[in-house]
Amino acid sequence: MTDDQNWQPPGGAPAPRPAYGEYSHVPVPPTGAAGGSVPGSQGQQPGAPYGAAPGWTPPPKPGLIPLRPLGFGTLIGAPFQVLRRNPRATFGSALIIQLVIVVASLVTVGGVSAFALTRVAMANAAERDTVLAGAIASIAISALVPIALGIVGSAFLQGVMVTEVARATLGEKLTMRSLWRLARRRLGSLTVWVLILAGVLIGVVLVLAGLVALLVISGPIGVAIGVVVGILGALGCLVLLAWLYTKTSLVPCLIVLERATIRASIARSWSLTTGHFWRTFGAQFLVAVIVNVVAQVVTTPLSLIYAFAVALVAPNGSVDANNGAIVTAIVSYVLLILLSVVIGAATSVVQASTVVLIYIDLRMRKEGLDLELVRFVEARETGSEVRDPYLPKTTQAGQSAAGLRPE
Repeated sequence: MTDDQNWQPPGGAPAPRPAYGEYSHVPVPPTGAAGGSVPGSQGQQPGAPYGAAPGWTPPPKPGLIPLRPLGFGTLIGAPFQVLRRNPRATFGSALIIQLVIVVASLVTVGGVSAFALTRVAMANAAERDTVLAGAIASIAISALVPIALGIVGSAFLQGVMVTEVARATLGEKLTMRSLWRLARRRLGSLTVWVLILAGVLIGVVLVLAGLVALLVISGPIGVAIGVVVGILGALGCLVLLAWLYTKTSLVPCLIVLERATIRASIARSWSLTTGHFWRTFGAQFLVAVIVNVVAQVVTTPLSLIYAFAVALVAPNGSVDANNGAIVTAIVSYVLLILLSVVIGAATSVVQASTVVLIYIDLRMRKEGLDLELVRFVEARETGSEVRDPYLPKTTQAGQSAAGLRPE
């Protein structure tokens, strides 16, 4: 056991750690000031690499990542460590959200569809068209319920993961209840942001589809032009959406950690990613490829089993109720849904964690956030009053002047 582990503040008992959200605004002495410490300002430390220059110390790592600008390998690997470090709060939250969406979809869409189709089957020939139109409308309306739940659930999970990764970086491990309580405070802004993203995506697709439709109905030459425009337009829209998403991908982090408005978050995300676009895009793209490849490897065998069982149930398009393979088809389908929910939960945790780590890394590189985080950890260990290190200095000064406390 090292001297640091044996040390206790004057008075005998170690000072309790303040909970997140309860920081005061007494400024912490700057690095290098009297009573503070600077990593590397001491002599050769135990555990330093042999031959290192006197005064060198490795960057502190109180939690998930070392408090220094991250290498690309760390940026890719750390999101997967989030699942192992606090699985009950992270994976558990994502799994609950996924299950709620799936159950809501089955209950609302499935129930309404069964009722509507039953009415169509029972309607007489004169009223069948009217009943069918009403059935289609009711099914379409019921489909809005899981869509709305998906939007709110996605926004809420982003808030949970931003808070978890930010606190894990400082060595804190919050419970699911604490994470949900903190994420709920910014749920409104996060939901609006998810709606904006969905609106932009739908708008771009509708504009392209409308243009292609106009060309196709204009005549034989228009059909050929429409095909070309559709292919090139789809590629162009894909590039445009990828660029816009990368430039604004840090918005959830800014909404939660810096308490910024949506407009200010968009502008600040744009600024932070300037000069680091390809690094930001590459990290998110590579993690997405990894998790999707793993998901396909896991789900493909079960999908093949389900398809084989269905072929056994109805080889010629007719269902044999006595065929035992129908049980296999039902069981494999249920297992496929459950496995998809589990994989979707893990995927959402890893991808959301990647965005938060990119945000922390960019602030370390551009704003010296690593120094603020080191000061926070040092002050916390000595029992000093500390402020939230993720708030920008302008926000901290404004809150101090107004006599306010962070949320």
